[in-house]
Amino acid sequence: MPKHSATPFLRRKSTLAAGATGIVLVVGAGLTLSQASAGQSAAPRLPAADASFDYQIGAAYTPPKGVKAVSRDRSDRPARGLYNICYVNAFQAQPDALGWWQKNHPDLVLRDTAKRPVLDEGWGEALLDTSTVDKRNRLAEVVGDWIKGCARSGFQAVEPDNLDSFSRSGGRLNQAHNVAFAKLLADRAHAEGLAIGQKNTAEMLSDRTKIGFDFAVAEECGRYNECGDFAKAYANRVFVIEYENAGYDRACSAWGSKLAIVQRDLDVSAAGARGYRYRAC
Repeated sequence: MPKHSATPFLRRKSTLAAGATGIVLVVGAGLTLSQASAGQSAAPRLPAADASFDYQIGAAYTPPKGVKAVSRDRSDRPARGLYNICYVNAFQAQPDALGWWQKNHPDLVLRDTAKRPVLDEGWGEALLDTSTVDKRNRLAEVVGDWIKGCARSGFQAVEPDNLDSFSRSGGRLNQAHNVAFAKLLADRAHAEGLAIGQKNTAEMLSDRTKIGFDFAVAEECGRYNECGDFAKAYANRVFVIEYENAGYDRACSAWGSKLAIVQRDLDVSAAGARGYRYRAC
């Protein structure tokens, strides 16, 4: 499998450190609250295959005409009337949230032999420590509250990012650790009435049923020739984001009639901003 971590291709905005507490703002009238208390959650609603899509984790804006599904940061409000996927950075701490983790859960930050946080160098993000059952359970309490916030805000699904953090851990984490943590997140998402998407990490496709993933969000699967693997695993319930022209063209040529494929700019900018780019097959 290609080592995606060699090139920083995951595009996300910086979330306020205060957001690390799990608080999500609910903005505007008419947002649907999740019936998340025990025994009251509705069955998760899965996205339709080939639902036209926009990837807005960098900044929310009015979706292009015809878009039926959108992914947005958990701090943003869902798009009214669309299928909304909530972006959660579940396996790493964003730079402006590291202080919160250091203060409140210092032992849940993965550390090297000198006790320094182990970083995803491409994004300057500290890896979270999924290496033990106890740590995974405590991490799941924190991230689970974020997922609950997604449901209460009116999202229909969640995409936990950096599932492949073990590949950047210098051997301190392994795939099994992240599979086990992902299962805790999937269980929580389903308990809150949300579907959950596998974010990238094609090497975990064989674990999808064990974990409980319902669909996929695949960045640059055209570039890395992985779209077919995701399509087969998820019966075409795959949202594809490409950043380079060649990858976009390849994905559209092979899968444009079956999968939801978009090209975005590297900063996933808002419409009207300098550098904004959006096109769909």
